Amino acid sequence: MAAMGPGSRPSPLRHAPSSDRQVERPAAATEGDQPPLHSFPGMLDRLGYGCLVLSETRKVLKWNATARVILSGYGSQVNNADGLSGALRSLIANVPCHLNPGSFAWIVIRSSGDRPVVINERGLFAADNTIVVALLDRETKSAPNPQTLQRMFGLTGAETHLAVRLAKGYTPLEIAESCALSRTTIRTQLASLFAKTETRRQAELVTLLARVSVLP
Repeated sequence: MAAMGPGSRPSPLRHAPSSDRQVERPAAATEGDQPPLHSFPGMLDRLGYGCLVLSETRKVLKWNATARVILSGYGSQVNNADGLSGALRSLIANVPCHLNPGSFAWIVIRSSGDRPVVINERGLFAADNTIVVALLDRETKSAPNPQTLQRMFGLTGAETHLAVRLAKGYTPLEIAESCALSRTTIRTQLASLFAKTETRRQAELVTLLARVSVLP
């Protein structure tokens, strides 16, 4: 089974009746307004989340690139559906979870060796009795597309590189040392980033970069 790609069109996510919702959300669109699932895995990839589509028997049918990276820590062969299915079984072994046909669930991986937490998201369900699973590894860092950053904020190449590294969790000092740059140079680039993105603090900038990561 091939990984999810531009030509893949798995079943769309749909909203269940509002009375079944567990988490309060803004007013939901109608069923016909929901984006097809084939656009969903790519978006999760950009945010650093894995995505799996399972059969009724929990066999992996489709996946995105991040899911393969995350599950590589739980199985030696994750380049095909069988290997990914085995890695998923290893990940959730002895973990209470309800992966029922038509459901949507998040699997949160806290750290290596710890049991993951499975959270079922009510209000969304997958058609055709498939099961949609999103994987969140708390140690995985996402980063925005450099070209998107340049188009949105008019950044230089150096500023873009700094922004991407900050989004991945590096400190300005670590970036200066790894790039053989002076602290003054990094501070100057950071000040320019603040001005162009209309942010005032590093935490505010990193939060903005995380939000931008969803864009292609």
